[in-house]
Amino acid sequence: MKILLTGKTGQVGYELERSLRGLGEVVALSRAQMDLTSIDQIRDVIRAIKPKLIVNAAAYTAVDRAETESELAMLVNGEAPAVMAHEAKKLGAAMIHFSTDYVFDGEKKSPYTESDPVGPINVYGHTKCAGEQAIQAEGISHLVLRTSWVYGTRGNNFLLTVLRLAQERDELRIVSDQFGAPTWCKTIADATAHIVAQSIAAPSSAEWWREHSGVYHLTAKGQATWYEFARMILEYWSVTKKTKLISITTQEYPVTARRPMYSVMSCKRFGDFMYELPDWDRALQACSENVGL
Repeated sequence: MKILLTGKTGQVGYELERSLRGLGEVVALSRAQMDLTSIDQIRDVIRAIKPKLIVNAAAYTAVDRAETESELAMLVNGEAPAVMAHEAKKLGAAMIHFSTDYVFDGEKKSPYTESDPVGPINVYGHTKCAGEQAIQAEGISHLVLRTSWVYGTRGNNFLLTVLRLAQERDELRIVSDQFGAPTWCKTIADATAHIVAQSIAAPSSAEWWREHSGVYHLTAKGQATWYEFARMILEYWSVTKKTKLISITTQEYPVTARRPMYSVMSCKRFGDFMYELPDWDRALQACSENVGL
C-alpha cells in the first residue's frame, strides 16, 4: 500500500515516518515538497503519487498567531484538508487527519466525548473544526484523530520551552487552572501505525474502513494542569538548576488567543482499536528516559 504522509518534519510527522515503516510504501513529504498553502500543488502531488492512504500530519499550529493570520490558518487547517479529501475520493483512498482538543469550548467539567458538540473559542480551533467537517462532508473512508497538548523533543512545544526557560530563569510562572492531557508525539504515531496495520490485516480493508470511519480521541490517559506538567518535566529531566515554579491563574497570564479551561477528552471509543494508551506521566517519563535532548 502506498501511504502519503504530510508534515514529515513536524513533531508527529517525524515519528509517523518511522512508525509507519514496514506497513507499505511511505512517501513522506515536507512543506517544501507539498506546501499546504498551495491548493494546486496539493492536487498535483496527490494525483502524481496516487496513494491508497493519506496521513495528514501537517498543520498550522501557532495558536496565538492564528488570531492575526486567520486566512493563512484556515487555508492550511481547513481548505487544504478539504482538497486532500476530495482527491482521496477520486482515488478511492482513505485519509487519516489529526485534529485538536481546541475544537471544544472548555466549559464542560468532565471529559469530552466524540459526540459532544464542538464550540471553538479561538481562530485555531475554528480552522481545525473546519478541516474535520470538510473531510467528513466528502464521505470518504477517514479517521479524524483529535489529540491534545502535544509534546516531543523536536520543534516548538511546552516541554522544550520549560527546559529552556528553566536554564535561563530563577522562577517560572505556570498556569494551574487549565486542564488537559499532555500527549507525547510518539504515542500518537505508534497508535496511528497500529490502526493502519489493523486496516491492512483485515479480511476486507474496505469493510474495515466502513466500520471504523469517524472521529476518535487519541490522547494519553489522565489529566494535568500546565503547572503539573511543568513540575513533572523538571523532575523527569533532573534539571539541576533550582528553578522555582509559581502557580498562577489564566487571568495572570494574558495571551492573544483564549484557551479552553478544560479540554480533557475521553478516549473510550479509541478502545475499538484494541490499543492501550499510556498514562500521561508514564509517557512523559518514557520520553525522558528514551530520548536525549
